Amino acid sequence: MNISLGTYRRFVLDIIQKAVMGRSSYICVANVHMCIEAYDDPEFARVVNGADLITPDGMPLAKAIKILYGEHQDRVAGMDLLPDLLKEAESRGLSCFVYGGSESMLQKSEEYISATYPGLRCGYHSPPFRPLTAQEEQADCDRINAFGAHLVFVALGCPKQEKWMAKMKGSVQACMIGIGGALPVMVGMQNRAPEWMQKASLEWLYRLMQEPKRLFKRYAYTNTKFLYLLSKQKLGLLK
Repeated sequence: MNISLGTYRRFVLDIIQKAVMGRSSYICVANVHMCIEAYDDPEFARVVNGADLITPDGMPLAKAIKILYGEHQDRVAGMDLLPDLLKEAESRGLSCFVYGGSESMLQKSEEYISATYPGLRCGYHSPPFRPLTAQEEQADCDRINAFGAHLVFVALGCPKQEKWMAKMKGSVQACMIGIGGALPVMVGMQNRAPEWMQKASLEWLYRLMQEPKRLFKRYAYTNTKFLYLLSKQKLGLLK
């Protein structure tokens, strides 16, 4: 993946600038899972690398940049970006739209965002949990454009959200950001790992303890493969 570099604040300002310009664009918030999905699937790699920005969400990615290239890189996590971008949007008079997630989660999100960012105009839509028809996709695109959204937070999960954003680039006239599981954490439906676990690259372990049945096989595969590939690349650079 062609991960973008820069300070956390620079990422926030770059995303806001894209939103202000109103140009169709998309942001991938990358972690180890996305990295391995891209490694295993060349087509998905093209989707990710077609993004306007790829943020190093996971601390392992930020540390890998340091290990491989000696560059310090801030972690730019979706769980931090989401509230900060909502705050910036409110202060600048930009409109937001949340696309994806269940009806109950969007209801909770609307209650939280209305209370926390009272000056923010935000729309919501929960698409069906199945492949959409071309007519349904066009209707969702029209809905977002008619709302006048500057920022679209896409909560469909990886890799579905990245594929949706790539498909909608040029049609949705806004800056789209794949936020994955950041939304339920922000609104209090799930807990985030303690800060010490985040800094120690152990946030994945905290999530695993919360959802062991769903995440065990994924993490066993992606984390192991990531460490193997990182070691292989480091040894190759040393040679």
